[in-house]
Amino acid sequence: MKFAVVVFPGSNCDRDMYYAAKDALGEEAELVWYQEAKLDGYDAILIPGGFSYGGDYLRCGAIASTSDIVTQLKTQAEIGVPILGVCNGFQILLESGLLPGAMLRNKNLKFMCHFENLVVENNQTIFTSEYKQGEVISVPIAHNEGNYYCDEATLARLKENNQIVFTYQTNPNGSVADIAGITNEKGNVLGMMPHPERAVEALLNSADGLKLFQSMLANWRENYVAGA
Repeated sequence: MKFAVVVFPGSNCDRDMYYAAKDALGEEAELVWYQEAKLDGYDAILIPGGFSYGGDYLRCGAIASTSDIVTQLKTQAEIGVPILGVCNGFQILLESGLLPGAMLRNKNLKFMCHFENLVVENNQTIFTSEYKQGEVISVPIAHNEGNYYCDEATLARLKENNQIVFTYQTNPNGSVADIAGITNEKGNVLGMMPHPERAVEALLNSADGLKLFQSMLANWRENYVAGA
């Protein structure tokens, strides 16, 4: 399986994503500069965290969402390629319209960086099939604007379509309905604020995030390798 890790100016979790896919998972991965990226040759696309174009000094992800590579992201999303956006990557997916909702500042108006327990609300996705339904996992957060917001109609659709994939066991940032991660309606685009790529081996205090990448690999093997 071949992963693309998209790098924007200001990305700072791109090496973490690369390590998770290449070293922890043992698959092929490439760091792809956003201006030079050609995404049609990859099996999955990873959008890392950081501070694209200054990040929190502006509206997080807003400038990155206007870059040419977003057109490619939308094309790949439409044909079913798995896309994972973490932290700032989630913010970019929201700003580009690939996922519904928006991010507000944390309710305590402070940057937070610590481990949180997440609940797997939907294990029937290409990102969560290796988890058990309702499983509680430990994954770190590191954000200032991670307070997910959407209106009541959008929240109702998210619930109806089982698009809420992860929730916080104890909500740290004020996110509506304790939301930590959601997918698009098709289920191939996942955005989440916690960092699974920072929890892929015991040395990092948790290996719970590795199952997310293993789920992507298992889905790829089942749907593409087996069908080849």
